[in-house]
Amino acid sequence: MTEKEFNNCVDLYAGRLFRFIIKNLKHEEDAKDIVQNSFEILWKHHHELLFEKARSYLFTTGYRNMVDHLRKGKRVNLVESFPENVKVQGDIPPDIGPVLQKGLERLSEMQRSLLMLKDYEGYSYEEIGEITELNASQVKVYLHRARLKMKEYLVKMENVL
Repeated sequence: MTEKEFNNCVDLYAGRLFRFIIKNLKHEEDAKDIVQNSFEILWKHHHELLFEKARSYLFTTGYRNMVDHLRKGKRVNLVESFPENVKVQGDIPPDIGPVLQKGLERLSEMQRSLLMLKDYEGYSYEEIGEITELNASQVKVYLHRARLKMKEYLVKMENVL
């Protein structure tokens, strides 16, 4: 991959990768760090990669970095507290409503990741399998279960309203 193609990757995929990561982490700064790290790794290997494989490589790298970050977070308990007058922004993209956000929060990390990759980012089952190191049939099964859980939550919320 050339330097120009790398810069094209940044333009094409940085926003999409950020949206995917932030939907799973919910911390804007951590998501930015993971995206930055993913592009750094891509740059280190740009001579070995074809431009056509860059998207898959980026999302695979981002996903693995995110999983590592989540695992570290489980070992270290950090408490974030903000004064009431400080509004935290960036946690929810404007095109995802609060009801969907609550539903996504009820899913496991894997289910949420798969759902976001398929339904929000538009990846194929095979591409998701490459990113998450699952086979396509596992991706389909996990996605089916995630969608059922989301449907159950949304129906419950509809009945409440």
